[in-house]
Amino acid sequence: MYRLILWFFPLLFQFTWAENAFAINPLVRLETEKGNIEIELLPNQAPITVDNFIKLVNDYHYDGLIFHRVIKNFMIQTGGFTFDFTPRESNTSAIFNESANGLKNKRGTVAMARTSDPNSAKAQIFINHKDNDFLDSKGSKIGYAVFGKIVSGMEIVDKIAQVPTRSLGKYQNVPVEPIRIARASLIRMGSWTPLADPANDSKPLKSLFERPIPLK
Repeated sequence: MYRLILWFFPLLFQFTWAENAFAINPLVRLETEKGNIEIELLPNQAPITVDNFIKLVNDYHYDGLIFHRVIKNFMIQTGGFTFDFTPRESNTSAIFNESANGLKNKRGTVAMARTSDPNSAKAQIFINHKDNDFLDSKGSKIGYAVFGKIVSGMEIVDKIAQVPTRSLGKYQNVPVEPIRIARASLIRMGSWTPLADPANDSKPLKSLFERPIPLK
């Protein structure tokens, strides 16, 4: 019996290690008017942010929204407005900033947009169109939390980044022709395990999100 136990536990450890080593990350598809974009999410590095994003996707938050802020060679942003610029607030609380997770704002990565308050991100996201190292955390400077990367459709991101833009009231860098997300869907659950929802006791944030700011 003792020999059986000694044989069993190392085997169990090997299976557990293998399962963790080959865990599959969640995958979300954005079906846009320019084509599909697929985002691999990274829950091991950004568990809170990934959990928040997936729950918003499953709640249809992004369906019908536009890329409302587009800056070539910087980033494209979505998650806050419909085609006629009606704000869409999420039903979630602001989340903790996970920008110190080691993930960098490289071309093709996906990060949370926010106000000047580092812990104000809720639903707006941006896709880096180029390497934006100045958005990363450095020392005491809190950056923008990366939580995923484009694995298919970067050419669609490039197309969106090329469109003509204009100012619209207090908003800048707005595409002249709206580019809508018809549908956002979780096409692979992978290793994601839903986190318990915190008490929603925060005050609603204003809809104006103009960060990140491009480096001059």
